[in-house]
Amino acid sequence: MLRPVVVGLDGSRESLAAADWAAREALRRGLPLRLVHAWEGGMSPDESELPELEAPRYRARRILRDAMDRLNERCPQVYLSADQVPRPAADALVAAGDEAELLVLGSRAFSGFGGFMAGSVALATVSHVARPVVLVRGDQRVEDEHQPDAESRPSARTPYRAVVVGVDPASPCEELLGFAFESAALRAAPLRVVHTWQLPYVPHALEKARKEVRQAAVRALDAVLGPWRAKFPSVEVHELVEEGRPAQQLLQATRDAGLPAVGRRIRPARIGAHTGPVAHAVMHHVRCPVAIVPHE
Repeated sequence: MLRPVVVGLDGSRESLAAADWAAREALRRGLPLRLVHAWEGGMSPDESELPELEAPRYRARRILRDAMDRLNERCPQVYLSADQVPRPAADALVAAGDEAELLVLGSRAFSGFGGFMAGSVALATVSHVARPVVLVRGDQRVEDEHQPDAESRPSARTPYRAVVVGVDPASPCEELLGFAFESAALRAAPLRVVHTWQLPYVPHALEKARKEVRQAAVRALDAVLGPWRAKFPSVEVHELVEEGRPAQQLLQATRDAGLPAVGRRIRPARIGAHTGPVAHAVMHHVRCPVAIVPHE
């Protein structure tokens, strides 16, 4: 049975932009799309006739109906289903996301910072769901996934922008690399693989030490990427081996990207779930959709 692409809806423009992106991704992957809206009234909308539940019940139904009408018009080739879930939003999305190929959520922007912040529901979901999650801004358009045309104008007919992934060869993440290579292959887009290194304290022969550390970093990254290049021979891979902090270099590499992908380590329940510093920085400062891929 095919896992669907799942999108969480709350009626906001951000969730509608996420639904548009999710429909295009479902079409690229040849998967069905499932729309989920959490019903927070504590029970199924069909289990009560209390007047005070009528307004939120109507709104919940309207959110799903309007989204389905919108997607049927924009992506009629995608098979759609829709569900209201009688659970708190984060719980409903984690459960739906665990059964999905990937989960797509809207994320609100802060106009003064040039990046965006995930809301509390999105953060709670990203920190706990076992499948990849993509966060999408409310101003995301289909043209933003593509390179500008010859006159530097937005276009949906030009090649896709690059997929970007950050990699640590010391602890390579198969799930993250698999997602990044597959996403690049589906888009016929180049893949930028970012690996950062930092020079330990060396009192003498600083430049020689820097050169040796960089060469070792290049060799380590080549070894990690070799099997993936063979599996996805059509993907054009660009290796960016840079000195510096991982979050800073990854943000630099995503400035004109279409989809950055970062890893999130799954931790034991006693430690608690969190996204990690690199994923946190990318989630909060990159303007394009961001994929967070959990891994062991």
